[in-house]
Parts: sequence; C-alpha cells; structure tokens
Amino acid sequence: MIAIGADHGGFELKEEIKKYLDEQGIEYIDCGTYSTDRVDYPNIAAEVSKKVQTGECEKGILICRSGYGMSMVANKFKGIRSAPCFVEQAAKYSRMHNDANVLALGADYITTNEAICIVRMFIATEFEGGRHIARLNLIKDIENENMK
Repeated sequence: MIAIGADHGGFELKEEIKKYLDEQGIEYIDCGTYSTDRVDYPNIAAEVSKKVQTGECEKGILICRSGYGMSMVANKFKGIRSAPCFVEQAAKYSRMHNDANVLALGADYITTNEAICIVRMFIATEFEGGRHIARLNLIKDIENENMK
C-alpha cells in the first residue's frame, strides 16, 4: 500500500501518478489535496508520513513544486527516510542504500513520464541490506537521540 499526497503545485502530477498506480494494480491511499486550490503542504506531508510511520502504508509519495518542502516535513517523523528524487538512479539508490520509505517529487522540474519512471523504480527497488544496515542503525541512533 502506498500513501500519496500533493499540494496544489503537485496536484496534477499526483493525478497522473495515480493513473499509473491504477494501471499497475498498486493500491494507494490518496491523502490530498483534491484540487489546485491553495493548501499548506506540511499538513499533506504529515498525513502521508503518519501512514508510513504507523505501517498502514509501506511507502509514501509526496509531490510539491520542488519536492523539498514535503521531504523536509516527512523527515521530521521518526522512522521516515524521505528522499527527493529527480532521476531514476536517485530513486534506485535511495531505496538500495538508504531504505528510503517516502519519495518526494518536484512537479516543476520533471515531466509526467520522468515522474512515472522514478515512481516505478522507487517501488520496484528493494533495500540491499549488508553494509548499509550499520548506516541505517546510525540514523536510528541519531533519531533516538534527537527526536524524543
């Protein structure tokens, strides 16, 4: 299950990504927004992040104009590892090496086709484990120290 959310700047791209997810038979929860009317992106990012944090959803996708604001909010949640990605390779390595569980996309900087390729890679790529586990444990230690 994927939690997906966008602000007004990412709404149209979110709708295109939902079509792709539907075509692939991938289940998702749409956390908003539901139009191009102005909204505050932190609320949407928080909703998606909570669904991933609690395990209701395995992964999340956030879309705003740059991808950065949404990612910043998501990374305020313990256990969330959000990565803004603008190319497929970044999505691949964010999953393989960092076990990213939330993808952030910048609608102003990528086409719909590029976004779908990035989403496909993010969903399809598994965490590699191995040497990367020690680094993830360091991230968890930092979270535990700084997110009380």
